[in-house]
Amino acid sequence: MGRMVEAAEATGASFRSIALLSAASFGSAATLRVADPLLPQVATEFAVSVGDASIIVTTFAFAYGACQVLYGALGDRAGKYRVVAIMTLLSGASAAATGLASSLASLALLRLVSGATAAAIIPLAMAHIGDVVAYEHRQPVLARFLSGQILGVVFGQVFGGIFGDTLGWRGVFFILGALFAVVALLLWRELAAGRIAEKRAASADARNLATRIFAMLKVPRVRIVVGTVFIEGFLFFGGFAFFGAYLRHEFGIGYVAVGLLLAAFGLGGLAYALAVGQLVTRLKQRGMVPLGGALVALSFAGAAAAPSAIGTIPAIFAAGLGFYMLHNTLQTAATQMLPEARGLALAVFASSLFLGQAAGVALCGALVDRVGYAPVFIATGVLLLALALYFRSALARL
Repeated sequence: MGRMVEAAEATGASFRSIALLSAASFGSAATLRVADPLLPQVATEFAVSVGDASIIVTTFAFAYGACQVLYGALGDRAGKYRVVAIMTLLSGASAAATGLASSLASLALLRLVSGATAAAIIPLAMAHIGDVVAYEHRQPVLARFLSGQILGVVFGQVFGGIFGDTLGWRGVFFILGALFAVVALLLWRELAAGRIAEKRAASADARNLATRIFAMLKVPRVRIVVGTVFIEGFLFFGGFAFFGAYLRHEFGIGYVAVGLLLAAFGLGGLAYALAVGQLVTRLKQRGMVPLGGALVALSFAGAAAAPSAIGTIPAIFAAGLGFYMLHNTLQTAATQMLPEARGLALAVFASSLFLGQAAGVALCGALVDRVGYAPVFIATGVLLLALALYFRSALARL
């Protein structure tokens, strides 16, 4: 945390402003991942299979990904921090409304709306950091900013299980709505105090958005980063979204236990955030990427082969550590792939990640219902390792 303060102050950024962006990303990540441990409960309430219930993950991820580019252009024009503050407030309302769903169809629709409102937060926060923190300091600051996102993953998975057993899945979404409201108030106070220096692009015009995106994708380094993150989201979250359902199905454990076990993923991510400075120094980006891919491949295979629920903990922890080693390197590359339109570039990057996730969850949900969990986990792990090896070779061209 001290390095984040030092790096931020060295470039004129406010540590408090970045910490609040991290808090907003906490809510965004929690809202996304909270559905994972709740899938069996939602499936039971609405009398459908787990694969069918996974539509609440797919719709959120689809809207989250599809709306990114709109917010990217808006953030470049109106101010990234300001847009984050507005959408954090609306995310509170949409999350709370989700708890009122009366059918699987209405729940899926409300998750679609929730994904659309939460979509702005993380990519525009990252783009703001890209504006105010110099590139040589950026990866450690981004990694520590992402501690909020990682803690949101932990919160979503652990408290999704705990409150799923006590308050029910509806109570989980009411609590998330309240959290968003508090963070939105703090973000607005920061803006009202005049402490945010927004960098805006005078040419950021949403009317020619498609043209700008196509022009962006003609740049080779943009295609490499955006394509890689799409496949990463498709494979990793396509498989990982079903870890909770697998634990419930294979070992017959309760929702609280499922949430606690899935929290090992977030702990692996926090371990990365704490060690990122040393990892970057010792391994460099080209070393972290293949190691992250290998850890993810081993974790998926290890989870499928574990003899007990407790035995999955090392695998889930390794999944978090390996994923963030790979993904944070991708994020850092994304902040620099088009500096003159960083908000839109980061939005396209995030859009690709979550559209990939939506497609991956849909496909893996169908496969899980047909062939079971273990084959899906093993296949996605192997393919993720292959992707990491490709991206390592591609780094030399970025």
